[in-house]
Amino acid sequence: MSARNVLGGDLEDCSHDPLTGYFRTGCCETGPQDTGSHTVCAVITADFLQYSYTRGNDLITPRRDYAFPGLRPGDRWCLCVNRWAEAWEAGCAPPVILEATHEGALKRVTLDMLKAHRAPHTEEVP
Repeated sequence: MSARNVLGGDLEDCSHDPLTGYFRTGCCETGPQDTGSHTVCAVITADFLQYSYTRGNDLITPRRDYAFPGLRPGDRWCLCVNRWAEAWEAGCAPPVILEATHEGALKRVTLDMLKAHRAPHTEEVP
């Protein structure tokens, strides 16, 4: 059975450039080893990058040892659901691609929260 998104459909890819996902497949799929639950496909914003940095999670600086390119506003990235929820509470949650957000995110956030931050869906995945 294929992974499902928060809308109940097949989980779509989030991004291949930069290559995202806990397993670096371009998809926000998850599994038991993904303790951070990287399930939210977000369109990164400058506000979110700054917020994350102040919380001790530097998503801007490339980390070649982790095959992490560093993020820029406009990039799509599979975020940890808890970090997205923290940003939501702080008023700086980035927009979400619902079709590429894993249903597992609903264990921590509601569909209404995600829908309130829905990004326009495009068929083209970077």
